[in-house]
Amino acid sequence: MRRITIIALALVAVLAGCKKPAVTASEDSPFVKRQGTAFVLNGKDYRFVGTNFWYGAILASEGQGGDRQRLCRELDKLHELGLDNLRILVGSDGQRGVATKVEPTLQVAPGVYNDTILAGLDYLLQQMGERGMKAVLYLNNSWEWSGGYGYYLEQAGAGPQPRPNEAGYPAFMQAMSQYATNEKAHQLFYQYVRDIIGRTNRYTHVAYVDDPAIMAWQIGNEPRAFSDEAKESFAQWLSQASALIRSLDKNHLISIGSEGIWGCENDTLLYERICADENIDYMNAHIWPYNWGWAKQDSLQENIGRACANSGDYLKEHIRIARKLEKPLVIEEFGYPRDGFQFGCATPTTARDQYYDYIFTMAMGDSTVRGCNFWGWGGEARPTHEQWLVGDAYCGDPAQEAQGLNSVFDCDTTTLQVIRKHNGTK
Repeated sequence: MRRITIIALALVAVLAGCKKPAVTASEDSPFVKRQGTAFVLNGKDYRFVGTNFWYGAILASEGQGGDRQRLCRELDKLHELGLDNLRILVGSDGQRGVATKVEPTLQVAPGVYNDTILAGLDYLLQQMGERGMKAVLYLNNSWEWSGGYGYYLEQAGAGPQPRPNEAGYPAFMQAMSQYATNEKAHQLFYQYVRDIIGRTNRYTHVAYVDDPAIMAWQIGNEPRAFSDEAKESFAQWLSQASALIRSLDKNHLISIGSEGIWGCENDTLLYERICADENIDYMNAHIWPYNWGWAKQDSLQENIGRACANSGDYLKEHIRIARKLEKPLVIEEFGYPRDGFQFGCATPTTARDQYYDYIFTMAMGDSTVRGCNFWGWGGEARPTHEQWLVGDAYCGDPAQEAQGLNSVFDCDTTTLQVIRKHNGTK
């Protein structure tokens, strides 16, 4: 939203260690900007209920996994629901044919890209722009399902990295803690960042840095240190990555993609430190009651009270930090399984609906929380196998999770009613 002169003033203020000048309400720009703890778009307050649509670029491609007709139907449905803010994976890394990993791959080898997926990302942004939708694009992943940390470590010469489905999560996380200190892995990632942010859309002929369909760049999906020993290096890497992104793109917001305190080894001070970085425009929090042991598989309905109470306490601490840092907070991932731990569209979502209603009510009732993106949109897809196989439709659940576990399908009428209630599209 800032004009060139205001951008220049903001950069001078940052260099001088001062606060950025306030964005005036009369300023008119198609880019989402931060004003204190608020977002502003086209001179107006911008607040959203959105979703995670990680597979958007793949679905928008014309190769394996692509279905542009379905993509357009999904975007139309999301727009009709008022879900105009979508959090999206830029692309998967590494070799294909690996169980529990997203296919097809974008980054085949360092600097070698599958142009079909790049075309998909271009097409997705074109279609979102035509509908007035905003994309949050994440560039890395600490988890195995899109390559991420493990891929960069392997390419940096650290040898084959363990996968949770084979070695278990403790061994995987211990191995991934190497990423924070591996400078060669970081440099490979930085080149990827330059390549992606430096693109020009082949359909619109607009440079990514000038595309208002993009709301923000995100360093990664749930980046973690994975050990106490790696915390300092982890914080330094995030600071370097955000500074690089800022040097490449002055128009768009930057965030980390963090789960919050949980993703910082439960170190509140570490979370506050990484969010306080001058190049980080807004804070993130993710909430997963089932994954974090607040709700049990055999008693999801019975555990809903505890899940909500613990989630409320977790959110309150993040809101406190957001107010202290004077930055907006976005709850960009939260989910809850279907009743009876079932995965099919015909099964009820009573507990999930209660949980969604609680999160939306609490989040949108606080002026510091400026957005909520539930995980995730399954749309018209229907699970074919519990474990994703090549050729299956993409749901909201990545390949390492049971298909349908946290997906919201277009047939989930009661969940959609809750969403409509909170984003004003009744």
